[in-house]
Amino acid sequence: MELQTAAPRPRRRGIYLLPNLLTTGCLFSGFYAIVAAIDGNFERAGMAVFVAMIFDGLDGRIARLTSTESNFGKEYDSLADMVSFGLAPAIVTYQWGVERILYYGEGWRRFGWLACFFYAVAAALRLARFNARAATADKRYFEGLPSPSAAAIVAAFVWFSSVWREPGLSGLIAAFLVTAMAGALMVSSFSYPSFKQFDLDRRIRFAYLLIVPLFFVLIAIDPPTMLLSMFATYALSAPVLWIGRRIRRAFRRPTPAG
Repeated sequence: MELQTAAPRPRRRGIYLLPNLLTTGCLFSGFYAIVAAIDGNFERAGMAVFVAMIFDGLDGRIARLTSTESNFGKEYDSLADMVSFGLAPAIVTYQWGVERILYYGEGWRRFGWLACFFYAVAAALRLARFNARAATADKRYFEGLPSPSAAAIVAAFVWFSSVWREPGLSGLIAAFLVTAMAGALMVSSFSYPSFKQFDLDRRIRFAYLLIVPLFFVLIAIDPPTMLLSMFATYALSAPVLWIGRRIRRAFRRPTPAG
């Protein structure tokens, strides 16, 4: 009698709940930031972008820890990032500044919405480049400023600036320049540390452990100012280091003998 082997059971189609639920939280936070900006609640809009960053930082790590990574999750995460870190900061800045800058002339209004649109396009290009090179890229570094960090700079600046009743033309120009510069850094070729290879099991000095609560205390005292300072420092670190290397190379070049 011949033994019949059972046919392999078809693989169930579905998605993993926990990581995609966190990605949905990121998407919701970005959507809420847009709605809050339309309603004029710019402080809440800024907070929502940072909440989206927390969800975005958790979904990938949870997926790796629970071995629930999937192509669906990667695509869903990229789409959520485009909404939360591409469209939301651009619309928040637009809602906050364009109506005010219109009082100074139609040309300034066009400058404002073009800066916001440039940021949105840069975020889309940044995410597309990241997805296309994910398999071969060095995991220790990001090419260009990560979109969550760019969104943090824009959201923190608007959050910081929302306390101004009348920022004036200079404040409005600064907001749109910050937005455009964040977009330009996203599509740049500067290398930024990703911190993905940070070893949580590694021993560190006790004094370093005190830095973490110190950061939380400073953020709690003045959230928009501290968050803007932290992410602006991270964004400017790569261009500053690049300029420093170019200057050192220029001084090291041997001068031609006279």
